[in-house]
Amino acid sequence: MAGVTAVPRAMTIAGSDSGGGAGIQADLKTFAALGVYGTSVVTAITAQNTVGVTGVHPVPVEMVIAQIEAVVTDIGVDAVKTGMLFSGETIEAVAREMAHFKVARLVVDPVMVAKSGDRLLREDAVEALRHSLLPLATVVTPNVPEAETLAGMKIESTEDARRAAKIIIGAGAQAVVVKGGHLPGNPVDLFYDGVEYREFDGPRIETRNTHGTGCTFASAIAASLARGAEVVEAVEAAKEYVTEALRSSLDVGQGHGPLNHFHRWWDPSVEC
Repeated sequence: MAGVTAVPRAMTIAGSDSGGGAGIQADLKTFAALGVYGTSVVTAITAQNTVGVTGVHPVPVEMVIAQIEAVVTDIGVDAVKTGMLFSGETIEAVAREMAHFKVARLVVDPVMVAKSGDRLLREDAVEALRHSLLPLATVVTPNVPEAETLAGMKIESTEDARRAAKIIIGAGAQAVVVKGGHLPGNPVDLFYDGVEYREFDGPRIETRNTHGTGCTFASAIAASLARGAEVVEAVEAAKEYVTEALRSSLDVGQGHGPLNHFHRWWDPSVEC
């Protein structure tokens, strides 16, 4: 049809953040900013703001499945990013759907705890994440506490992160990025694909507005994968995007404000 342009498609399977800074909302903003058509599967509704999470209402598993099937069978998908999955039952269902539809580019952000410290993954779901979803992952993007949980070890240095990455790859993931923001010094994200390690360094941006950083990083990787990039290229591009989004982050709310997902077009310091 004349005038119709094919567009890369990325799906986020995650929780809704009523404050708009993380979860589904951050993912869709990231997809849009990076030139990808975003679709969404809501796994849980959270009452959330920049200060904390005051309520979590899980979406029934059959509705999660219905959302996935509705999107994939009509719109299709070039990459998928998972975030807050909350329960083992939901994780198992998502894993079955990813295998059924033969999703080739899957970014797993193993969301366990919100920036405020509120838990977003039930204790009984960790094993389901480790054994059902990680083996399907193109890349897994844990922060240090999440990598400690997945690897079953303490991480206090880059060498520890290397050992943890090796354990996570042993669970079946094709690649892992252990994000270094929780370690001292500049945040160094460690990439490992079972063959080589690569370190992605960057400046530590002095801002309290870091809500949704992990969601944004993972969805930025998914966006690049949807556009045909290799995994290492996608990780490098996501690192650059998040750094600039943090540099121009938004003073919203009384706690950890959000990143500026549209920093390439909108400078909040410039008056209208």
